[in-house]
Amino acid sequence: MGKGTLFIISAPSGAGKTSLVSEILARMDNIQASVSHTTRACRPGEEDGVNYHFVSQEQFVRMEEGNAFLEHAEVFGNFYGTSEQWVQDTLNSGTDVILEIDWQGAEQVRHKFAQSKSIFILPPNKQALRERLNGRGQDEMQVIEQRIAAATEEMSHYIEADYLVVNDDFDVARHELEAIITAQRCKTSVHGHEKLLLDLLS
Repeated sequence: MGKGTLFIISAPSGAGKTSLVSEILARMDNIQASVSHTTRACRPGEEDGVNYHFVSQEQFVRMEEGNAFLEHAEVFGNFYGTSEQWVQDTLNSGTDVILEIDWQGAEQVRHKFAQSKSIFILPPNKQALRERLNGRGQDEMQVIEQRIAAATEEMSHYIEADYLVVNDDFDVARHELEAIITAQRCKTSVHGHEKLLLDLLS
């Protein structure tokens, strides 16, 4: 069995990245999302080990010092990190992996996984971004304003990705994401058809 592909998905807060990834995981086989470790508080409806591995800052620092993270970053005063061992093991089993990370993390991962494919998701406009952040109803206005201010800087890094998806119409954006993953699986450089090819060419 061939190795899976690592898909790096980045977006500014409020672009709809998490909802799109959830749909991809529900609709496509042989693909898993990496569950990041974070020091931020658990939001209503989130579950430890499912949405994130919620850890203390002390635990996070110990893992970081032990080189346990493929990438890690500080975002709005909270720390986030991806387990390198889990990603390696999952890819080696032939399963594709989705990493939902910011541009800083994406840059770190691309250096370590040259074969990874990165996708950047954008909102259709600034107003839609503001409405989506306000619609969450979970953050204070000061936090929302910080995120909107940071979004412009975040979005300027779209050029570093292999693919760009604009989440204006959710179904269209989902189809585009599925198409990117499917196209990667069909590349001749992605193994998985060795037995079939040996049979056909013998």
